[in-house]
Amino acid sequence: MTAQPLPDWVFPPEGGFTADDLDRIPDLPPHTELIDGSLVFVSPQKSFHTLAMYLLESGLRSHLPPTLRVRREMTVVVDKTSRPEPDLVVIQRDAVPAGGHDETRYRAEDVVLAVEVVSPQSAARDRKRKPLLYAQAEIPHFWLVERTDNGRPAVHTYELDRVGLKYELTGIHHDRLKLSAPFTIDIDLAEIDDM
Repeated sequence: MTAQPLPDWVFPPEGGFTADDLDRIPDLPPHTELIDGSLVFVSPQKSFHTLAMYLLESGLRSHLPPTLRVRREMTVVVDKTSRPEPDLVVIQRDAVPAGGHDETRYRAEDVVLAVEVVSPQSAARDRKRKPLLYAQAEIPHFWLVERTDNGRPAVHTYELDRVGLKYELTGIHHDRLKLSAPFTIDIDLAEIDDM
C-alpha cells in the first residue's frame, strides 16, 4: 500500500499561518483552529460536550438582549496568528452582516462572551492558552465549563480586568447559573439530566 502524499497546507509557511490563511486553505477538517500560527485539529466530542453546549446556547438565547447574538463553533480573530474557535460566543448584533450568514469568523472586539466546554483532548488549551488569548484580545467575559463527578456542568465565570488584561474569577456555578453580567442570565444547569 502506497502512502498518500500530504497536502501542501500541512506544512506551515515560515513564521506560521495567519488568521486570513484559515479561509484560504482548501479542505481543512471541520473546526480547525489557529493557535499561535499553528493549525489545531479537533477530536470527536463526547456527549457531555454537546449537551452542555446545547444547554448553555438555549439558555443564553432565552435571555439575550436584542443588541446581542449567540453563535456556536465560530472562530474569533484575536491576533494575526491566532483564530481560536470557542464553543459558544455572544457577539454584538452589528457584527452580523445584514442579510448574510456567510461569515466564517468574528473580530474579537465584537465578542462580549467566549465559552469553552473543556474536553479531555483540549483541556490544556481550554484552561490555559485560550483564556490568555481572549484576555489579550480584551473579550470582556469568559466562561469555562467543566464536567463534575455527577455529570453536570460547573460553569466558572470570569470578567476581564482591563488594567492587567487578565480574567478574574467571578463565580463557580453548579446547579444554577444566575448572573447579572454580561446581561441577566438564569440557567438551570440540572436540566442536563433530562437531555
